[in-house]
Amino acid sequence: MKRKLPTLMACGLIGTLGVAGTASASFEFNVIGGQTSVLLDTDTLAAAANLNLSGVSADVNAPGELGPNSVAFGINATDAGMPTTFGYDTGLDAFGGTIEHTGSVFFNDDTIEVGNFSIAFDADRVSDTTSGFFVASTTGIEAILFDVGVPSSLTADGSGLGIEADLLVSSEFAAFLLDIEFAEADLTGAVVGSALVNATIPAPGALALMGLAGLAGRGRRRQ
Repeated sequence: MKRKLPTLMACGLIGTLGVAGTASASFEFNVIGGQTSVLLDTDTLAAAANLNLSGVSADVNAPGELGPNSVAFGINATDAGMPTTFGYDTGLDAFGGTIEHTGSVFFNDDTIEVGNFSIAFDADRVSDTTSGFFVASTTGIEAILFDVGVPSSLTADGSGLGIEADLLVSSEFAAFLLDIEFAEADLTGAVVGSALVNATIPAPGALALMGLAGLAGRGRRRQ
């Protein structure tokens, strides 16, 4: 059985995720699937935080879209047990909700687990180097692990949602690593990898068919 480290609820994970709210039908587009690829700097994690990558769960795809050493986590559907609720307007002029994922990553001979990642937004986390989006682990170590850097590329329109950015160690995770004596220095803000969100939205044709189905149903009820 894989051992899980104590949870880190002091970071305010549950409350912070609530900041993002629930996606509303008023948004132009709503995420229904896709995947998020992650490429970790395993050398930095091992040297600075004594975290040695040992494996991933069977539901993680390898490689991901960031090269042969990357992995990819499927984005949960809107009707999953932990549903994705993220919606947005063109260019991320407005957005809300969370992007949920399934899959775990293991370190140190599978004794440390992080996974079922949630991407959400908190305006208080915006800085010169961070976008306000963050990545939280909801299994194993339950904590905000990374801040998402200012995107190097961004697509947010009717073709889907694409965000590529660095992953920076969060202040919560840095404090945790110091507390358990895995790290000898404060790693807050250290770049330890990159992520690529490649999220899908309903095709225009699918939306039209849904509308026609609704009209047909109302017509049948009138008869």
